[in-house]
Amino acid sequence: MSARTPKERIPSQWEEITAADPGHSTWYVERFRAMEAQGKDIVGEARLVDAMLGRGGRVLDAGCGLGRLGGYLHDAGHVVVGVDVDPVLIDVAKEDHPGPTWLVGDLAELDLPADGITADFDVIVCAGNVMTFLAPSTRESVLAGFASHLAPTGRVVVGFGADRGYEFSQFLADAQANGLTADLLLSTWDLRPFTEDSDFLVAVFSRAH
Repeated sequence: MSARTPKERIPSQWEEITAADPGHSTWYVERFRAMEAQGKDIVGEARLVDAMLGRGGRVLDAGCGLGRLGGYLHDAGHVVVGVDVDPVLIDVAKEDHPGPTWLVGDLAELDLPADGITADFDVIVCAGNVMTFLAPSTRESVLAGFASHLAPTGRVVVGFGADRGYEFSQFLADAQANGLTADLLLSTWDLRPFTEDSDFLVAVFSRAH
């Protein structure tokens, strides 16, 4: 999925965290499994995405983690490809949610056609604060990659919290500069409106024309 050599690739902040704490990925998995076992809602983001799609839509789960969203969307009848830089999480996704295509890869170097996967997604979803775990210098490359992997009428949905090192205003400017037009701004995945005081952003984009 990458044209760069491994030595040239810029590691994400998530990779730096897991390099410093090799048990972090396992902790993350167990955290979500415990939440699910307690009956907590861990797929709210996926329900929003499902509502945006007709049956059999093509979805890219960007920064898919352990597959909680992509697995739900596959079960709802969609064709799902999930990409995450963490091989531990991808292994869990394959085990817990067979069906989607799960790939280890760097979102900053996204090139799914090189893997034989058509870049015509109806929705690209990037949830779970993934944008704030990227290396800051790769954020614009990731957004440009999203734009280039959309179907002509496809949409990108990104959600992350405030005070995580990526100002909402800068994110929206970066998206616009890299081929994405903001169509809707929300403060939650259950459709509450975004205001200047919101501490969370869910942004829905389409391809700029």
